[in-house]
Amino acid sequence: MIYGRRVHVETEFHAVRQVPKTGVIFVTTEAVKAGFSPQDPDWCNLGQGQPDTGEIAGAPPRVREVPVLVDDQEYAPVAGLMELRIAIADLYNRLYRKDKSSKYTWENVCVSGGGRASLTRAAASLGSINLGHFLPDYTAYEELLDIFKAFTPIPILLEGERGYSFTPDDLRREIEGRGLSALLLSNPCNPTGKLVAGAELDAWVAAARDLDCLILLDEFYSHYIYRGRPGQLPVESAARYVDDVDKDPIVVFDGLTKNWRYPGWRVTWALGPKAIMESFASAGSFLDGGGSKPLQRAAIPLLSEEHVVAETIAIQNCFREKRDYLLSKLERLGVRFDRIPDGTFYVWGDVSQLPAPLNTGMGLFRAALEKKVIVVPGDFFDVNPGKRRDRRLSRFRKHVRFSFGPALETLEKAVLRLEELVAAHS
Repeated sequence: MIYGRRVHVETEFHAVRQVPKTGVIFVTTEAVKAGFSPQDPDWCNLGQGQPDTGEIAGAPPRVREVPVLVDDQEYAPVAGLMELRIAIADLYNRLYRKDKSSKYTWENVCVSGGGRASLTRAAASLGSINLGHFLPDYTAYEELLDIFKAFTPIPILLEGERGYSFTPDDLRREIEGRGLSALLLSNPCNPTGKLVAGAELDAWVAAARDLDCLILLDEFYSHYIYRGRPGQLPVESAARYVDDVDKDPIVVFDGLTKNWRYPGWRVTWALGPKAIMESFASAGSFLDGGGSKPLQRAAIPLLSEEHVVAETIAIQNCFREKRDYLLSKLERLGVRFDRIPDGTFYVWGDVSQLPAPLNTGMGLFRAALEKKVIVVPGDFFDVNPGKRRDRRLSRFRKHVRFSFGPALETLEKAVLRLEELVAAHS
């Protein structure tokens, strides 16, 4: 273990480097050592990065069977099934581009076998550039930004005192001042829940267009939004603000993982200019070879507007209730919040006011394991490619990400145990 932050794969083979675990994998591995099993209902996994995948009120019935056709025994195209790519492009045009003359087509879509595969294809396609990324942000970005050496990752610190806001003027200043040719971010942000939307997101897209900066937007939580505009489905995407789908330097990533609540299917996509999608597909031809053919085919009906509207509204109702419940209970315990999450299914909490040793992310994580509760320490989200900064000085070492992805009953059980834990150390 290195500073309780990373556990490396131990190996005696000099040819194999020690590969660090991401935050969720680290906490799950440590929980397994303490007896955790996903099948054990006594454990409360508030560290999980997936939503409740069961039936929820108002949602379409869950898919229980996937047919396998004769030609599904063959490889799928690296860029994905044509029928699925058409369905994805049509969905974005219906949701976001009804009033736009420039429309997405199947050539603007590249399907992958998972979100990390999509992002890895993107990283492999970048040239010798400066790529900006935010702190805090998704933990898996760290190795992704380190393993490919063509580009230089440039960290951009977001301030909790400002609610992690980053204005269009801030964006233009960073792009010009740091010579950024690309920017990677999650929107809504994992872990803070900060959402860039509406006129602000429109201005971001305009800045990318004006300054020729490729913006790579991880929109995997774009249906988990808890503020909406009257008369509009509560979803958001940069695709809404693109002028020309083949010229504007905007690429969005999404998939069935979160917004459709099918993480095990590993069906995801990138959407952007045709030329960029061609590069992503070329990268996929040597990186991963493409995704599952039968699951891609089974995904097509899930992209109908009727299905998406019903699933999204159900998600909003279910997860907003869980968010509000967890926020209120954690606040009573003494956890503080830099902002109320606009989206995702995470609460980003400052635990510095809790009694020791619960007043650090790692301290609370270790103690909560004894109560069969899993959380993720905040310093995992201090994305640090190449380990250039001293991890002991992380600004997020007193933060914790709490997931309200599990069912409400699990959250209620976890809160009771955390209350007992705080009381025992007070």
